Amino acid sequence: MKDMDDMQVVVMMGGLGTRLGEITATCPKPLLPVNDRPFFEYELRLLILAGFRRFLFCTGYLSEEIEEHFGDGADYGISIDYSRDSDGKEADNEPKKLLGTGGALRKAYDKLEDDFMLVYADSFMDIDYREVVWRYRMAKKEGALSLMTLLENNGRYDSSNVIYNDGKIELYDKKPDDRMKYIDYGVNVFAKEVLKDRKEGEAFDLSEIQHGLSIEGKLAGLVVKRRFYEIGRPDSYREFIDYARDRFDVKHKAAFLDRDGVLNEIVFNEDTEQLDSPLKVSELKLLDGAAEAVKTLKDAGYYVFIITNQPAAAKGKTSLGELWDINKELCKLIPEIDEVFMCPHHPKGSERSTEKDLICKCGCRKPETGLIKEASEKYACDMEASFMAGDSYTDIQCAQAAGLKSVFIGDLKCDVCARLSYRKPDITAGSLKEAVRILTDR
Repeated sequence: MKDMDDMQVVVMMGGLGTRLGEITATCPKPLLPVNDRPFFEYELRLLILAGFRRFLFCTGYLSEEIEEHFGDGADYGISIDYSRDSDGKEADNEPKKLLGTGGALRKAYDKLEDDFMLVYADSFMDIDYREVVWRYRMAKKEGALSLMTLLENNGRYDSSNVIYNDGKIELYDKKPDDRMKYIDYGVNVFAKEVLKDRKEGEAFDLSEIQHGLSIEGKLAGLVVKRRFYEIGRPDSYREFIDYARDRFDVKHKAAFLDRDGVLNEIVFNEDTEQLDSPLKVSELKLLDGAAEAVKTLKDAGYYVFIITNQPAAAKGKTSLGELWDINKELCKLIPEIDEVFMCPHHPKGSERSTEKDLICKCGCRKPETGLIKEASEKYACDMEASFMAGDSYTDIQCAQAAGLKSVFIGDLKCDVCARLSYRKPDITAGSLKEAVRILTDR
């Protein structure tokens, strides 16, 4: 999508990691070993898969080790620039007083672009970064100068610090308030101008700026659902090591499922007088047995991924934001879904579309296999033991091209067979529930 390789990513890397004790005495947190790679490479991998290409690392403690490891980014297919808070040591080998997150960012002012996304190198945050960038662009048009991702926390992972109601951030504050149910997730987008009135060399926390923006009504919010992992403490460090091993090193079988007609009903579009995908959240209705079928797959050890073409925004039928909202509602109705991978593109589109960058040929629109490839790069999948199910010939073509077992949902009519060049799917079933019963004997 447009804007991903245009958006600078600023990574805060200056922390001392004192809560980890001796483990960070000679190794900065971003480079702490997690199985076979440094911790931050897991997050960097997600950012690169999302399409980001330009990075600025704000370093402090043990800067040399970080710069030596990541270099200029060429080995990762990206570009990396650096801004040092300090070299991390005084002459007597005591840590220097760092500038704080705000001061470190202000020191990098001349290297910042007009808009940038900020993440933290001691956290693993697996969210839809494409949506983050798009939501920020939309919010900025309405006067916002920053966007904060939020997680409904209720005190689980740390103290909640955001009052969020009716789609708006009312207050962000480090001071506790009983009305706070959300927490700053750790991914934020800023307009550079929020720093222009701060002095270089001043030590301050970025939360001061975010607090002020929330009071001014210029801090937009985006609620995300997937938890974050951070390695600030020994127990959380060990927790992520276990999580990363299971997700990235142990192969799991996967179910790649089409969405419309497989999980949810096709709806009648009054404007076109044709059957269509849901174009708003209220139109999303699950098919009988769909949620039960997904739960059976999860119980049988499958990842469950949704692989869906959704060109409605490219055709001017709805907004890209509405498409994301529908997918989120689907995951709310079926919480066992691991992730939704969506292609919003269309090669012809419509003049009515306000999302002209979505009108293009791409490698993710089924029967192309781009979405399956993205899923298999984000998770360790046993492709030989995996399958794809859908109600269209394009789903079966996609499955066959990706080397997956193919499952057709519906009646296999002659026109479908012809489009498949008479290469029949491996399994034909009347519903996802029936297909899952055949696949799992449950």
